[in-house]
Amino acid sequence: MTAGETSKPNAPAGIGILGGTFDPVHLGHLHAAAAVRDALGLAEVRLIPAARPPHRSLPQASDRDRLAMVRAAVRGDPGLIADDRELLRQGKSYTIDTLIELRHESPDRPLYLILGADAFAGLPSWHRWRELGDYAQLVVVDRPGAAPARPTELRPDELAQHRDADAPPGARAGQVLFLAVPPWPIAASEIRARLGRGEAVSDLLPAAVLAYIQSHHLYQRQADGSTTT
Repeated sequence: MTAGETSKPNAPAGIGILGGTFDPVHLGHLHAAAAVRDALGLAEVRLIPAARPPHRSLPQASDRDRLAMVRAAVRGDPGLIADDRELLRQGKSYTIDTLIELRHESPDRPLYLILGADAFAGLPSWHRWRELGDYAQLVVVDRPGAAPARPTELRPDELAQHRDADAPPGARAGQVLFLAVPPWPIAASEIRARLGRGEAVSDLLPAAVLAYIQSHHLYQRQADGSTTT
């Protein structure tokens, strides 16, 4: 079975979920989202900015600005969608809550939670992490030839292991798919630092996102050493 043949004929196409602070959203995020969309034949990939991420400090840019940047980044790119549900939700942004919402909205469509290799290795620190496989297939994106580290807490009988997107036809949830994607080594923290130093970042950001950052004076270093938000 090849990638993109994970659904039965005439079955609803799947939905990808890529979460993050997107502070700012960059070409690496879009590269991963498009690669998973194309490899698995998904109808769409939803980029979902987190409001209050449990595992890291609060984003530097505001919710409004981060959502606007994601919307600018995906505009005109078929199948990539900005989703504001976590920004509208009260409390911390837990992925399990997002998956439950999406499952209720689309009960017959497979969900694919897109994770980097580091996020997958740290999965046991996530809120109700063992329930994620009840609602979605996990897609672990890593560089070609790499062997993603599996969490030691993840027992073989908890989530079936499938390599190279070789999931059973029509499967809606419970698999771990390992998808090799050529790396695009970009860190949002480095982009923010470069912007604060006044350095060029046009090779790291969609043009529309860079234009938004510049027009709203985001991530710029002030005379007192602080950074604009």
